Amino acid sequence: MNRVVALDPATGEERWHFDPHSDEGGLGIIDDPRQVVRCRSVAYWEADTPESGAACEKRIFKGDINGNLYAMDADTGASCLDFGATEGHPGYVTHWDYAGNGVGPRHTTSGPIVVGDRIISAVGVEDSVVNASDGFVRAFNVKSGALEWEFNPIPPAYINETGAANVWSTLSVDLERGLVFLPTTSPSSDFFGGTRKFKLPYATATVALSAETGNPVWHYQTTHHDVYDYDLPGHPLLVTIRKDGELHDVAIQQSKSGYVFVFDRDTGKSLYPIEERAVPRSDVPGEETSPTQPFPVLPEPFTLTTLTRDDMYGLTPLDRAWCRARFDELRYEGMYTPPSIQGTLHFPGFAGGGNWGGASFHPESNLLIIKSMTIGTQHWLIPIEDGESSIPDQGAGQGVPGDSNYSGGSGGPMPGTPYRTLQVNFFSPLGVPCTPPPWGTLTAINMDSGQINWKIPFGRVRRYGITFPEFLNWGTSIIGGPITTGGGLIFMGASMDKYFRALDVYTGEELWKAELPYAGMAVPMSYMANGKQHVVIAAGGNRRTFTEEGDTLVAFVLPEASD
Repeated sequence: MNRVVALDPATGEERWHFDPHSDEGGLGIIDDPRQVVRCRSVAYWEADTPESGAACEKRIFKGDINGNLYAMDADTGASCLDFGATEGHPGYVTHWDYAGNGVGPRHTTSGPIVVGDRIISAVGVEDSVVNASDGFVRAFNVKSGALEWEFNPIPPAYINETGAANVWSTLSVDLERGLVFLPTTSPSSDFFGGTRKFKLPYATATVALSAETGNPVWHYQTTHHDVYDYDLPGHPLLVTIRKDGELHDVAIQQSKSGYVFVFDRDTGKSLYPIEERAVPRSDVPGEETSPTQPFPVLPEPFTLTTLTRDDMYGLTPLDRAWCRARFDELRYEGMYTPPSIQGTLHFPGFAGGGNWGGASFHPESNLLIIKSMTIGTQHWLIPIEDGESSIPDQGAGQGVPGDSNYSGGSGGPMPGTPYRTLQVNFFSPLGVPCTPPPWGTLTAINMDSGQINWKIPFGRVRRYGITFPEFLNWGTSIIGGPITTGGGLIFMGASMDKYFRALDVYTGEELWKAELPYAGMAVPMSYMANGKQHVVIAAGGNRRTFTEEGDTLVAFVLPEASD
């Protein structure tokens, strides 16, 4: 678990591997068999003038599920024993060594980044409990592992009243400006904010930090008083776009809501108008939701953002009728309808919109390429009775407690609040989304006009060993993201059907596909080796998309123009 493997880039032959033994003597967060163990990417550092033959002049850094950050020699995989030695554990540093507030795990799901001689790492936390661990981002010296700065998104006045607002996705860095960009998450508890009625400006926000000091330079909060789990799920994409005849260095932030925010990298000012619009208010005792939320006027939303009763879908008239009946039972007043005791239809759901995987950009066409899932969630807040502290373990399922169609869901207690939570996918009894297809899309947005250039369903539904016919064009649940190449190609796996695809960036036309041994729920990478362009993707499936799980890395070699 959480191993690092170095491969020959041309042949795939293993050169070395490093095993942190993260599954041995851990902190309990991998004990749950449903836990999806995420650990995204590594970072690389090299000395300005590497000493020939000296160890650890080139280093690989990798976080693990237990909150540790390891340093290893890039040539051999051996531990760099000077890193963390002063803290009593040569070869790694850990977030557990430093002052923290709250309870629960501190793990590292986002990959670290290198800025000069600093390695910067964020933490993942358990955000259901009111006093969750704070979402620290820390910078360590790449050689010694000494702590150089830390940023806590929770203001000092409130560190004993809430936590989280961490980064579970991926950091971005602008080396020229010396800025680190954070996509932060909701504060705790994530679905009830009655215990945190104060302002938390760095929660569910794009935050730019000084890489030198860790001090905030600017921020923009994309969701106020987040009780929707609208964590920012992808890294701020640092690109140069053409708009109004000028070039602009921007940070593009995707969201679960289906909107794209485009910020000037220096100032944080939006390049497109953003309106504060009235949204539904909570009727839950003790809750005070924000009366407004920010809505970008442009770019156009890349996913469906509003549902009607007539939108309800079904494979048969019976399950469509079921979806319509459930739609009528749930509270739904459009986006940002808050969790309720009655039951709320949350759409786009917290697993929908532009969830993990990020977007890509093609400079020549000025197109932003972004994927989406059109999946809704049923959400209940359940008052805790006197003496009740927990609810039984739940698996995936449908319906509500007491309903003959109920077979569980996700959620559980929210310690420190008067409620527990239950979330269930908005699926029919046949296990098909009640929301209209396509359920997964790939979209190209012109960054000059903010208008959608093209939009296509992506992938085919494959569940329980059945693949629905391609002509149905329904799209699929997507975990992962695209890359684009200078030659005008988009490469993306991410779909339930296990295919890895190449598409034309200008039209979205599928040019090629190959079936992987497992679904490629990852972002591919591309590089040159022996004069050949390679495209590589991790193919491991994901239980949340009902795909078989494995552990493979698949490389493709692009033909030369004359081939």
